[in-house]
Amino acid sequence: MADQEPVNSGENWERKILEKVALAAIQEQKRARHWGIFFKLLLFVYLFALLFVGMGWWVKKDGLPGKHTALVEVRGVIGPEGMASADNVTTGLQEAFKDKRTQGVIVRINSPGGSPVQAGHINDEIRRLRAKYPNIPVYAVVEDICASGGYYVAVAADRIYVNKSSIIGSIGVLMDGFGFTGAMEKLGIERRLLAAGENKGFLDPFSPIQESQKEYAERMLNEIHQQFIGVVRQGRGKRLKETPEMFSGLLWIGPKSIELGLADALGGVDYVAREVIKAEDIVDFTPRENIAERVARRFGAAMAETLVRLGAVSSLTMR
Repeated sequence: MADQEPVNSGENWERKILEKVALAAIQEQKRARHWGIFFKLLLFVYLFALLFVGMGWWVKKDGLPGKHTALVEVRGVIGPEGMASADNVTTGLQEAFKDKRTQGVIVRINSPGGSPVQAGHINDEIRRLRAKYPNIPVYAVVEDICASGGYYVAVAADRIYVNKSSIIGSIGVLMDGFGFTGAMEKLGIERRLLAAGENKGFLDPFSPIQESQKEYAERMLNEIHQQFIGVVRQGRGKRLKETPEMFSGLLWIGPKSIELGLADALGGVDYVAREVIKAEDIVDFTPRENIAERVARRFGAAMAETLVRLGAVSSLTMR
């Protein structure tokens, strides 16, 4: 009997050690699960926050009290899609003017130009809103460049402010494209164009240019150019000091543009808000593209690219 006691006590000791190890392993697994759940919840909250902001559900301007200067941007090439489209810009302008706290509107422009139609829509809407809200002034503030279609937008404002290094002007219209007839001849490629209508293949890049079509295109460009000139004269009025080169498509830097009456004074967004409008708090009313819209636009652009023939479409732009 006495000889068996050490053996039993040894077995009890080993059993206790195994129990402790097993219990520690179970506790470690529980802690690992708890931490795993915690990090998954943290990741979920982070992704939800990104989605919340990306979808445009959070809008800073709604929470800003007091009087302010409203800002709407025209940035990049003016066209039917993107940030500088007429739909996007006019939506921002309408919201800016409707806000009862708005003391003045700044249209910040940094654009080389673009579609005359889109620029015309923006110009018309600025003029309409100025008439509807006569107590709210609107000023154009130019950053790097305000050329062609960008300037078409700017002349609708009460005043135009520029930087001393800003580039202003390019009051003209162009239609660009390519001609591949020489390359096709060298490569031995035959163009087979079938069309119903004498001018259906108007300025086709794979066919020799027809003089009658060229003259027609030039007349069309001249008509749009005269519309552009009329809008500039209407917007700038007696401030404009016309020269033979003013409507030739040339560009000028800030001080020269002021001298010519194309702009009014030097000044940036902060200066105009603080010193001119007298409301230094600035609220950006520019509609921002959310994640869903960005994905849809890129998908649509990719689909369109597969359907359009390379080089077959000429573009009409104010540049």
